[in-house]
Amino acid sequence: MSQQQGRARGRARGRGRGATNEPAPRRPGTQAPQQGPPGVQVAQPMTGQGGVRPPMAAQGGPPMGAQYAVGQLMAAQGGPPMGAQYVVGPPIGAQVGPPIGAQAGPPMGAQYSVGQPMAAQGGPPMGVQYAVVPPIGAEGGAGQPMAAPSTGRARQRGGATARAPGAPPTSELEALTLGEKPGGGGARRRRGGVVVEEPHTRPGNLLNKKGTTGNKVSMITNFFKVKPKPQWVLFQYHVDFSPEVDHRKARIAMVYGQEALLGDTKLFDGMILFLPKRLENDQTVVYTKRKTDDADIRITITLTNEVPPTSPLCLQIYNILFRKFLKNIGMQEINRNYYNPGLKVAVERHKLEVWPGFVTSILQYESKTLLMADVSHKIMRTDTVLDLMYDLFHQHPRDFYEQATKMLVGEIVLTRYNNQTYRIDDISWEEHPSDKFRMSDGSDISFLEYYERQYNRKIEDKDQPLLLSRAKKKTKEGEVQILKLIPELCTLTGLTEEARKNFQVMKDIAVHTRITPDRRSATLQRFINQLNSNADVQKDMRGWQIEFDQNLLALEGRTLPKEKLFCRDGQDLDFKRESADWSRELRSRALLSTKPLKEWLLIFSKRDSQNASDFLRALCQVGPAMDMQIHNPMMVDIPNDRTDSYLRAMKQLIKPDVTQMVVCILGNPRKDTYDAIKKFCCVEHPVPSQVIVSRTLNKKPMLMSVATKIGMQLNCKMGGELWAVEIPLTSLMVVGIDVYHDSLTKGQSVGGFVASMNRHLTRWYSRCTFHQHSGQELIDGLKHCLVASLRHYQTINKEFPQRIIFYRDGVGDGQLEAVLEHELPQIIDTFKSVEGYEPKITFIIVKKRINTRFFARAGPGLQNPPPGTIVDDEVTRPEWYDYFLVSQSVRQGTVTPCHYNVVWDTSGLKPDHIQRLTYKLCHLYYNWPGTIRVPAPCQYAHKLAFLVGQSIHTSPSENLAQTLFFL
Repeated sequence: MSQQQGRARGRARGRGRGATNEPAPRRPGTQAPQQGPPGVQVAQPMTGQGGVRPPMAAQGGPPMGAQYAVGQLMAAQGGPPMGAQYVVGPPIGAQVGPPIGAQAGPPMGAQYSVGQPMAAQGGPPMGVQYAVVPPIGAEGGAGQPMAAPSTGRARQRGGATARAPGAPPTSELEALTLGEKPGGGGARRRRGGVVVEEPHTRPGNLLNKKGTTGNKVSMITNFFKVKPKPQWVLFQYHVDFSPEVDHRKARIAMVYGQEALLGDTKLFDGMILFLPKRLENDQTVVYTKRKTDDADIRITITLTNEVPPTSPLCLQIYNILFRKFLKNIGMQEINRNYYNPGLKVAVERHKLEVWPGFVTSILQYESKTLLMADVSHKIMRTDTVLDLMYDLFHQHPRDFYEQATKMLVGEIVLTRYNNQTYRIDDISWEEHPSDKFRMSDGSDISFLEYYERQYNRKIEDKDQPLLLSRAKKKTKEGEVQILKLIPELCTLTGLTEEARKNFQVMKDIAVHTRITPDRRSATLQRFINQLNSNADVQKDMRGWQIEFDQNLLALEGRTLPKEKLFCRDGQDLDFKRESADWSRELRSRALLSTKPLKEWLLIFSKRDSQNASDFLRALCQVGPAMDMQIHNPMMVDIPNDRTDSYLRAMKQLIKPDVTQMVVCILGNPRKDTYDAIKKFCCVEHPVPSQVIVSRTLNKKPMLMSVATKIGMQLNCKMGGELWAVEIPLTSLMVVGIDVYHDSLTKGQSVGGFVASMNRHLTRWYSRCTFHQHSGQELIDGLKHCLVASLRHYQTINKEFPQRIIFYRDGVGDGQLEAVLEHELPQIIDTFKSVEGYEPKITFIIVKKRINTRFFARAGPGLQNPPPGTIVDDEVTRPEWYDYFLVSQSVRQGTVTPCHYNVVWDTSGLKPDHIQRLTYKLCHLYYNWPGTIRVPAPCQYAHKLAFLVGQSIHTSPSENLAQTLFFL
């Protein structure tokens, strides 16, 4: 190995020497110098503790919220001075034992039980010493590691837990919520994220939610009928033990030993027993022996409930059973879904693998219980985290620690020996696989020995650092659990932001993930055939008396009429319905309304001067066809493309209330430069701005097309309009709301709020609101945004709108109840502040991330349904006023519809009217000359929230609120 390679390996291990900004190597237990990545403070080792290495503490406090048990301060008089030493007492509630992970639980490392924090909210004083508590002990006896709780993305969302063949899925049963939540119901959810019971929002007076407009279209969908036997019910029993049996696994073993009474088919979680048959007596008593002391145990089994097939509890049982079926056919659970590693496809050029799999759920729909199954793909890296760390050092040898922390913290990794996923919360440069921990039998073992013995995995690099992951689930004592992972045994999942921006990477992956309707339906058909032909699955299905239909569900949809678009001349834009794109038809048409571009800046570096001249020439050529007056700008030639060069030029040359637009050409797409320009133009010196990456202007044959699109954007950002669609309703305001998580401030989210200001819904007023974890802050902010929008509408139209339709995006699974109970009532309450004002209100939840798919029949094959296709029956929910809309056209793969749920409606509009208005709004997004997947106000709200959350991190100036400055 060369000297340079040796240094690279040493740096990745956290022990290398040679880089000036790196800490020097040190032996375990010796004092670490106070340096590391910016904002990260390395905890000091304990004096006289003989080699205890505390993990690196992020932000100056314990790592990832770890809490340490600390004894009394020695001779403390009135509080610990800086650098005081502590006598460390025994850990609070700690159990000595091995790392997690035996029995296919997660260890890439030991799980630690830690006591109470020394100092709340702010961490310990500088210099305070910690003792790390040994790993938690096992339930399985001496020397056996404890089975870990499934963490799945470190969030308990369905990680795999091995169990003996035929054993009950007890971990899934533990997630069942029996009965209502304290304090008034809520969504019941099974482990894995399938919400089987949602709030009832369908208006009582709505007898029929189906529309009638449009032509009928014959389709099939990715659903299969679930067919229980006629008159079938599920029997629920409560099981008591006398004397009490504390150990849950022992209780399960005792009940499963009663096969003569209960039969082979049953589910038991230690307290609740489910059977597909009714026992002879409502209360049955049996006896058994306890193996540990041969004591007699009385088991009383009491019938408590008869559960019909359509009940939420029965649906949860169906979903638990189906997960077992998927394992029976050889699929492996990763995160919340199941994948088949045997069919993985290598993308060797990019060191990636594509694992095919399925997303599934069983729910009650309009008149049937249906299995939804959709094709899913998991993108996996083939190189390890340690390989990435080595590569990173070669790229950034001087600031390697900082870059490694930035690249890895927050990422999701997979441990291939047990297919568990974890979130990396920190890196412990002070700990290594050669370190030891104590097993439950009192013996010490290193991570090296443990993994070779338990998983037959030999760790080559003995000095690499450890990755730290904070488990979502705490111990019974409420203590934080910290998992320690070996980089050499971890691979990153998903794609990095850098990979997503790489066109070639996305193109190569799309070959395997973008599946046509024909291929998707054939894959689903093979999937159900495999289930129906597997002997183990069939045995369980016969025992529970259920079966799945052999064919995909057929249904009828409707295709809405093509919408009429017009520009300034009033003539229709005659575009092809199938493509839903009118870019060609728009080229020679005057835009609906334009703003003359007179006072503007064009800023560029010296090396982009030719691109700037070419762009200006093309923009002036395409302007007249759009009826845009484009005057010559002030050409600003800056010496380089550094951020401060752009800011200095803008600060000197922008004239308040005179400059209409700032256009900046960037030599390279640096995010920090883009963010600085946007913050300057949106907050400090409010003026519409346009940032163009230089390479966009390099393709000269495409320059006229690029200039046309940029010209339209400039017009919108100054307050112009491009096209319009016929809107029959008058005195109408449409509001779009979306939420985006701020990339800079942890826990902070940005709410984007956009409201229409004119009859044609082409002019918009926008505001944003910030909130931390509290939903109340979002509600208060939205109320202020709504009041400001109403006042602005009144100023323009001389009246308040008589009808307001809200499209609320960004509502995740399980959040519907919070919107209904808190957000919606307070928004409605806002109108009471205006005396005598009672508008008609419609509130619609928009959901984009769904797995429902529709395939239209085309002769012997299948194709995507045309834009404007509505489905409002069969696969909608009986407790909702909901519908699906396919509004866009896609050139590759299968189109994804959007789901709309009308949760409040006093408008008096028919279902047809609401469906058609929604489709009309999908034509009005000015950043794309075609229909989009969601209504334009939703997309505008998302663009606003994204800009603020990614780049500005504060409220934009109100001077820009009347324009689409965020496009």
